Amino acid sequence: MVFEEKMITNGEPDEEEEEEEEEEEEDLVDPIEALRQKCEEAEHCVHTRGRLEECESRVGSRSATEEDCTEELFDFLHARDHCVSHKLFHSVK
Repeated sequence: MVFEEKMITNGEPDEEEEEEEEEEEEDLVDPIEALRQKCEEAEHCVHTRGRLEECESRVGSRSATEEDCTEELFDFLHARDHCVSHKLFHSVK
């Protein structure tokens, strides 16, 4: 009897609950990520990303090296973030 009551009260979720779950499941796009991707396509970012990829492949092909790609990574991140901040703060003003 108790089991039947639970089924009646806890039965199928109503339509509102289903809609809320569907909204939660939708892919949310972070606007900053979209802006970063757009900035990565800029000429300066493409150049610095190319230098980073060249460094990564060079370092990855060696078995023993002390070289890392920190400078190239920072150059790329700086170029991308400079673009992002310029576009973001320009739209805020």
